[in-house]
Amino acid sequence: MENFLGFIAPGIVYAYIFILNAIVPGRWVVGYVTKTGTDEKLKYRLNGLLVLFVTIATWAGLCYTEFLAWDWFYTVRWPALFGAIFFGLAFSFAIVIPYNKVKSSFLTDFYLGRLENPQLWGGRIDAKMWLYLIGAIMLAINIYSFAAHHYLLYGSASNIGLFVGVGLLSYFIVDYLTFEEVHLYTYDIFAERVGFKLGWGCIAFYPFFYTIPFWSTAELSSPNQPTWLIALGALIFFISWSLARGANMQKYFFKRDPTKSFLGIQPETITDGNRTLLVNGFWGLSRHINYLGEIGMASGIVIAVGHILLPWPWLYPLYYVALLFPRQMDDDKRCAAKYGPLWDEYLKKVPYRIIPKIY
Repeated sequence: MENFLGFIAPGIVYAYIFILNAIVPGRWVVGYVTKTGTDEKLKYRLNGLLVLFVTIATWAGLCYTEFLAWDWFYTVRWPALFGAIFFGLAFSFAIVIPYNKVKSSFLTDFYLGRLENPQLWGGRIDAKMWLYLIGAIMLAINIYSFAAHHYLLYGSASNIGLFVGVGLLSYFIVDYLTFEEVHLYTYDIFAERVGFKLGWGCIAFYPFFYTIPFWSTAELSSPNQPTWLIALGALIFFISWSLARGANMQKYFFKRDPTKSFLGIQPETITDGNRTLLVNGFWGLSRHINYLGEIGMASGIVIAVGHILLPWPWLYPLYYVALLFPRQMDDDKRCAAKYGPLWDEYLKKVPYRIIPKIY
């Protein structure tokens, strides 16, 4: 019975978030993408941060009243993972099969999706934003449960670094949902369709794989790492966060108003008369400085947790390396085809791909 409850638990959490996303107060914003076949920009109703707080408060209330154990999601982590995989596959089939083909191959359509920006009730629920929301909240519940399990095992002898790591990842989640509107201007939102890649990724992969620094160390005793190592991990995290957040914010303000300065930096651009590219500030450091920030934040969390000689926690930042370095190459090819000679000029202005002065 416990395994069955664990299996269906992600589905219950996701359904609860869907209801909250629909009924909790939110603010309407105009996005970057337009409705298919029109010049009208899509509207979005954003309330992710409030939905996060309500969901976590609900989970904490269930634990406080002893309806659930604080570490219940850790004890059922395997059936919950398999349940999330099932729900992710079910969602992927449901969001692809009923709709018209985009590619000649079903596998390509299944993986990448057929619908660009599916919404319900005029934008009250946006599929992409809901998927990112459920991934973030399920991730938060998991890491809090894993941290609780560690504390229940070791009490005052617990690994402080693990709790610092949970705090850093919590900051990452809250930061993402605080700046929901900014992410409407990112590639995932304006360019990708909704299929297995996005659906299964947010339902099954993101909320479970990102826990691996804590999943793999929750039952281990403290490595008694020095305080400076924990501080170093936190420092790397926040420096990397400043790169990722700064780059995304600069791009957001530039796309809204190409003449507006950001952090006192006046935009420097190149243009061919029709299209314009930003070449200074964060985006003058490298063509994908935000990718370096993402990798650095994950690395900082692993260092703070402290079991730096274990291979498993490092799968988290290594996943970002495996994902983002090939994506950068694809981005460059796509942009070269899109911008032509302007892109050649851009490469002279911003020669580094991800790591300034190195790559």
